[in-house]
Amino acid sequence: MAVAGTLYTYPENWRAFKALIAAQYSGAKIKVLSTPPQFHFGQTNKTPEFLKKFPVGKVPAFEGADGFCVFESNAIAHYVSNDELRGSTKEIAAQIIQWVSFADSDIVPPASTWVFPTLGIMHYNKQATEYAKEEVKRVLGILDSHLKTQTFLVGERVTLADITVVCTLLWLYKQVLEPSFRQPYSNTNRWFVTCINQPQFKAVLGEVKLCEKMAQFDAKKFAENQPKRDVPKKEKPAKEEKKQEKKEERKSEPEEELDECDQALAAEPKSKDPFAHLPKSPFVMDEFKRKYSNEDTLMVALPYFWEHFDKDGWSIWYSQYRFPEELSQTFMSCNLITGMFQRLDKLRKNAFSSVILFGTNNDSTISGIWVFRGQELAFPLSPDWQVDYESYTWRKLDADSEECKTLVKEYFTWEGEFKHVGKAFNQGKIFK
Repeated sequence: MAVAGTLYTYPENWRAFKALIAAQYSGAKIKVLSTPPQFHFGQTNKTPEFLKKFPVGKVPAFEGADGFCVFESNAIAHYVSNDELRGSTKEIAAQIIQWVSFADSDIVPPASTWVFPTLGIMHYNKQATEYAKEEVKRVLGILDSHLKTQTFLVGERVTLADITVVCTLLWLYKQVLEPSFRQPYSNTNRWFVTCINQPQFKAVLGEVKLCEKMAQFDAKKFAENQPKRDVPKKEKPAKEEKKQEKKEERKSEPEEELDECDQALAAEPKSKDPFAHLPKSPFVMDEFKRKYSNEDTLMVALPYFWEHFDKDGWSIWYSQYRFPEELSQTFMSCNLITGMFQRLDKLRKNAFSSVILFGTNNDSTISGIWVFRGQELAFPLSPDWQVDYESYTWRKLDADSEECKTLVKEYFTWEGEFKHVGKAFNQGKIFK
């Protein structure tokens, strides 16, 4: 029986990607809690309830449906994997652990030193960065030599070794490994691109765009990410001020290893609200979501929806997956939906959807009903939301039409004839 449980993390945590990709291969059923109100990083993981299960208070953290709890990303990825990913013999398993350890010990430190300043979450140090670049070259060289005669790191197919090392290299390839820098490592590049284009990787990572120009330290972004200190100068003599400044500088340096920067990575960048240009709407989406989550859908939530829906401020859309012929195992198709939802976390406040998988293994289709703020598709409003939506066709519905009323009822309740589909209901996912 496949593992099932809940993964606590923050959005776009590369450490959590390891377990989520492994689950794509093993069939583990993982529910992700990464945003308020279900999980607020920096708060929820400091509560007594959380610390009782996970004493270190770190994320990702995994709680199985059977109550089993485990923290540390490599341990979680191992737990949710199958034997093929972990290694079928002692020798293969040892080689996999070897590369997993190599990722943590040899890749993470220089990658953090080089990449974090470009993200504005750590101060730039020229000497440290130049040393990190040389270390990254060494690491890429080791991988390149090994992959000269190997398609994957261990054996003939993807294992936890590939999943872990790819996730560890992810920010390097996205931020700083521009074409001229990565060009000498053709075997490593070939392997990396092969992995990220596997359906199981894509379902979690989406389309990974390789770096075109090496990112540099952004002093402005770094300043914005620093906590503001407001200490009146008159309260301290000059000498004491200088001592305090030095003390503060020491405090700002990482107290732990560079790979322990979860808090900084989780910090939300200040960005303009994509819906700020729209007039205020009387329809309160959060209230409808509460009704939908806590009360009878047909008798309470649906009547509330139609009574309060603002057709001028919101729109309803029907979507259908463009490539049903590519869908194979139903669990993988469902993970495709889940992966899309995870990448749309910041859209939740202004959207709701019910997406359904119809049919059986090797004969299925995906379609859904979406409700968006405004009259246009929301995805183009933010680059972060554009990964998956072009894999679907989109049709705006007339909120007053019988077709729209029927589709909303069937998709919101997961019951009905679904005449337009021609396949039986398999399972559904709600984005709320």
